[in-house]
Amino acid sequence: MNDVLQQLADILEQRKQATEEKSYVASLYAKGLDSILKKIGEEATETVIAAKNGDKEQIIYETADLWFHCMVLLAQQGLGPEQVLQELQRRFGLSGLEEKAKRKKN
Repeated sequence: MNDVLQQLADILEQRKQATEEKSYVASLYAKGLDSILKKIGEEATETVIAAKNGDKEQIIYETADLWFHCMVLLAQQGLGPEQVLQELQRRFGLSGLEEKAKRKKN
């Protein structure tokens, strides 16, 4: 599964060299952070609505869109999925409540 994320990360990195006319991702990069964040907000809302409606196929579709746009954000910020996966790995075995409390202290 991580192979898919890495393949997508590689493609998103390549799209930094593409022209806006030929690449949706390149057009997002060109429009800047606010446009990327707006898309993430839209996709998050659509995911919530799909879940509220109980439409499993739509939940999968919208979650894929949300993850995709989050990956665009990571690439735009010079980050990759491996850093997010490492953070998730770090959290294994930790109580979610304890981990959240530690973040508030820092």
